[in-house]
Amino acid sequence: MISSYAMLVLFSVIALFPVWQVVSISLRPGNKLLSTDLEFIPSNPSLKSFVTLLTERDFLIWMGNSALISIAVTITGVAIASMAGYGFSRFRFPGKNMGLLSLLTTQMFPATMLLLPMYIMLIKLGLINTYVGAIVMYSATALPFCIWTMKGYYDTIPTSLEEAARIDGCSQFAAFYRIILPLAAPALVITALFSFMTAWSEYVVAAQILQDSSLWTLPLGLKSFEASMSTEWGLYGAASLMVMIPVVILFLTLSRWLVSGLTLGSVKG
Repeated sequence: MISSYAMLVLFSVIALFPVWQVVSISLRPGNKLLSTDLEFIPSNPSLKSFVTLLTERDFLIWMGNSALISIAVTITGVAIASMAGYGFSRFRFPGKNMGLLSLLTTQMFPATMLLLPMYIMLIKLGLINTYVGAIVMYSATALPFCIWTMKGYYDTIPTSLEEAARIDGCSQFAAFYRIILPLAAPALVITALFSFMTAWSEYVVAAQILQDSSLWTLPLGLKSFEASMSTEWGLYGAASLMVMIPVVILFLTLSRWLVSGLTLGSVKG
């Protein structure tokens, strides 16, 4: 028992050490990356980096852009994956197995391999340097996993519930919307979180599509703190903490659905 707790404490320290370093860097006066002291809070702590970030830089604009794109991708992912997963779970149609296999195959390759063909497609559609182009790219990346997650969860819900609803006069869509969808809340939470995280902290795709600085998302904005001769580490640390806050709040708010959403959809019956 003691060894188990010791291991938990050790891994907790390892996990929290980088966070402590970021907090320390954000509070250090000046622009220092490393320090020889082991103080949890540096001597003469300063909030200047946070003030500079919010008043002299376009951080709030970057956060607004990231929030807009991430929320749009989340809504798109949940809406499409919830219906597509239901279709794959409940209906038989030509190409069903091939469609599922094709979605699964896309997960075998990194998203960067799809960057060139998607970039060419967005050029032809005139969506380069637009919010819509970024939303399309991120949604296409997130949807295969989301559809498989929803399909697996729908498989665990008895079809007798829909049959009873149909007998009571519900249409197929009404049975799905009123009966099945509320029961699939844990899977919807996983789908929403994955879709949100796909867009919130992604850099490579955003760097290719969003070329106007007024459209930059948070990763692109944070990259601007890095110059050829120096890096503004204080701003990096402050921005990293503020970028983390919405994600932490989201996870804490939806945490009660996470375990069931990740496990119940993995088996059938």
